[in-house]
Amino acid sequence: MTDLVAVAHGTADPHGLQVIHDLVREMARQRPDLPMSLGFVDLNLPDLRSLARRIATDAEDAVLVPLLLSSGYHVYVDIAAEAARYPSRVRAAAALGPDPILVEILADRLGDLSDVDQVVLAAAGSSDPRALADCETTAELLSCRIDRPVHVGYLSGAGTRLPAVLGTIPGRVAVATYLLAPGFFANHTRRLAGPRPVSAPLGPDPRLATLALQRYESALATAAEQRGVPAAV
Repeated sequence: MTDLVAVAHGTADPHGLQVIHDLVREMARQRPDLPMSLGFVDLNLPDLRSLARRIATDAEDAVLVPLLLSSGYHVYVDIAAEAARYPSRVRAAAALGPDPILVEILADRLGDLSDVDQVVLAAAGSSDPRALADCETTAELLSCRIDRPVHVGYLSGAGTRLPAVLGTIPGRVAVATYLLAPGFFANHTRRLAGPRPVSAPLGPDPRLATLALQRYESALATAAEQRGVPAAV
């Protein structure tokens, strides 16, 4: 059995941390047969490096599943480095986004848009252009889903910041929070949005858990194809 190691960013917000743990518990509920653990790339314990070392020692194989909405530094550097450290035992799955499942959750969080002309997707941001491209793709998918223009405003990193985007869009605007859990960025989004409606973070939605498990299974299938053997979970 190949272990699943969920990898989250980490947060100093207790509620946000609870949401991450709740998400992993939901993943375990959906797959009670699967050995599962949670590690963090920042702020919380166990840290990814220590956890990967222990898993590589104790388990037969493991897949690192990023609980991250786009691919950036943590996916391409932090998580990739741990997979490369144990190439015969540990492999890395893709980030959660972009994906239609995330778009469905975003649309549900936004709710009734009858009084909204345009939406701004508030994303954490990154210095990696690949992460920004992932967010732009999500915005395009969401625009098709809700039949309204969707713009991206970033809270950090490169790309146009949320206040600048909000300042240039006319009409009735809602803000879609493209964050996994409550915390600093979610609070900052609400402050920057002012009187505009702001959706809740994606949270421990069962569909998120299903998506994370799909990423695990896809990583196993890719590894099996590379070895020329059937995938085994």
